[in-house]
Amino acid sequence: MDKQGGESRRITLHAPEDFAGMRRAGRLAAETLDMITEHVRPGVTTAELDRILHEFMLARGAVPATLGYRGYAHASCISVNHVVCHGIPGERVVAEGDVLNIDVTPLLDGWHGDSSRMYVAGTPSTKARLLMDVTYEAMMRGIAAARPGNTFGDIGHAIQSYAEKHRFSIVRDFCGHGIGRQFHEPPNVLHFGRPGEGPVLKPGMFFTIEPMVNAGRPEVKILDDGWTAVTRDRSLSAQFEHMVGITEAGCEIFTLSPAGLHKPPYGA
Repeated sequence: MDKQGGESRRITLHAPEDFAGMRRAGRLAAETLDMITEHVRPGVTTAELDRILHEFMLARGAVPATLGYRGYAHASCISVNHVVCHGIPGERVVAEGDVLNIDVTPLLDGWHGDSSRMYVAGTPSTKARLLMDVTYEAMMRGIAAARPGNTFGDIGHAIQSYAEKHRFSIVRDFCGHGIGRQFHEPPNVLHFGRPGEGPVLKPGMFFTIEPMVNAGRPEVKILDDGWTAVTRDRSLSAQFEHMVGITEAGCEIFTLSPAGLHKPPYGA
């Protein structure tokens, strides 16, 4: 697509005062993920984790944007081991060594705060730990490329090149997205690409960067529930997600952990 093509014209450029609403919503998303850390342990069900997340958001004046979204009936997505994304909370019991992605989107005062992190129940395998470390670093390299004058292709290239250097693969079926008063809007933020391609980044753009990285091949399939995406080869998958806003000088991360809980291990 041409850098200044149709997608560029559809991307919302938010006013400077809109950053305040996104900061509040993003902080609540981060606080929600901080809170759940101590509850992720062997023996808990994903449904119980979802209940705790739901109550936390409601108690702080927010509603989960996922609840009722296209018929989805839960306050979070919880994706375990080879589940890539959109895992549905239920009666699954978390086992020793499981790795989980927990994704929340509180809607606070009309603004969406969207973020996800990886968690470990007990002690992860060496491969799982490496996969999580690489995925987190790939996301942060993508964020470092998110500044005015760069393109979305620069972000995707930074993520893809780092993950593939470690012999992991980037999922291509899902991407980040524009966000703000709408849950999902242009642009699509691909986690692969070539430098200089795609729309040019401009101050006022709000979007998520949320790479999904597989230990095996990149292909995924959707289960019969219509939501759950899993790796076709049943290899482990990991994901981290931050929500950012482009500023005059670079970008602001709206979803940084207030408690410093950025990636596993989170301590005792």
